[in-house]
Amino acid sequence: MRHRIIVLGAGYTGAFAAGRLARRLRREDVAITLVNAEPDFVERVRMHQLAVGQDLRSRPFSGMFAGTGVELRLAKVTGVDVDRKTVAVAGADGAEELGYDTLVYALGSGWNAQGVPGTAEHAFEIAGRPGALRLRERLARLDAGQTVVVVGGGLTGLEAATEIAETRPDLDVALAARGGLGDWLSSKGREHLRKVVGRLGITVYEHAAVTGVEADRVATADGRAIPAAVTVWTAGFAVHPIAKATALEVTGAGQIVVDGTMRSVSHPDVYAVGDAAMVMGPGDKPLRMSCASGVPTAWQAVDAIAARLTGGKLPNVPIRYFNQCISLGRKEGLIQYVTADDRVVRAALTGRLAAVYKELVCKGAAWGVANPTFGLPMRRRRVTRERVAAGSAVAASA
Repeated sequence: MRHRIIVLGAGYTGAFAAGRLARRLRREDVAITLVNAEPDFVERVRMHQLAVGQDLRSRPFSGMFAGTGVELRLAKVTGVDVDRKTVAVAGADGAEELGYDTLVYALGSGWNAQGVPGTAEHAFEIAGRPGALRLRERLARLDAGQTVVVVGGGLTGLEAATEIAETRPDLDVALAARGGLGDWLSSKGREHLRKVVGRLGITVYEHAAVTGVEADRVATADGRAIPAAVTVWTAGFAVHPIAKATALEVTGAGQIVVDGTMRSVSHPDVYAVGDAAMVMGPGDKPLRMSCASGVPTAWQAVDAIAARLTGGKLPNVPIRYFNQCISLGRKEGLIQYVTADDRVVRAALTGRLAAVYKELVCKGAAWGVANPTFGLPMRRRRVTRERVAAGSAVAASA
């Protein structure tokens, strides 16, 4: 029997991991299965563009993984039993149970209503394609002069508010931020952000913690009622809940606790990558949920899996940050440079050049998923017989 590797989730990290595994290990030795509910790759960093009516390039997995040996299983993950080493899925053919020898958990995260009353009933989200398409349909029906309130002053909120304002200048776009506008940025970054927001006519409510969402307004902690024909909620992400329901060691937020190779500290046959993992970065600070964190964790996990299966050297590449990339519509951008542990420095790139930079980053991330070895030749290594035999023994006893 071949060593069975199952990858759960085909976002940036899961799809990258599956492709890199296929290009690192001999297909005679391993069986790689990628489980995902949708048949094509979703560029999550572009959901604000999809929401305003822009058409995104179709990237079907059937073409992306053609000839690699990766088996795509279109199904929703409904459960994981890490003691029995099985995954429960539900697809077109009904419920099924898949066995694994090594599991790569990349189910990522979704939107987080933060427990604010009315959010789930009345707010729109852009954490995934279904939410972005729902918002797209609603925005298309808005008349001129109606108000769209974006809740959340982080990167997603800034990108959503500026994209909507640029595409629909006939709407009254507002941004409600818990803190000051771009208060984590350098002075140059804040100045440019305020300039763009002002030019786009976005009303900013600073230090406005939203405490309730209704069909036509949002309420803030200081007693304000902000009119809103549409409320877009971007105030944080929540990890997929399945990991928390398993025997895996997880944080209070449900992230899987891993070591430096992305291996679960409680179950060594499980690796977690991307938003699903609690990864410590430079300065012993947890990596933030982002594509910038996710892809390097997938790279680290795959190379560690390959090393352990083939008797190679374990990777020891520190994961660090370089910048925060923010699109401010299609014509403006902001690249805030940061230290390795994600603290901002004075330097920032702004304007049209920054917009081009951000677009290249987005295109590069999608290209990297389809080309997980970055176009460089890579020799598929043979899995040692001892590893295959160990996996077969476990499967036979299950």
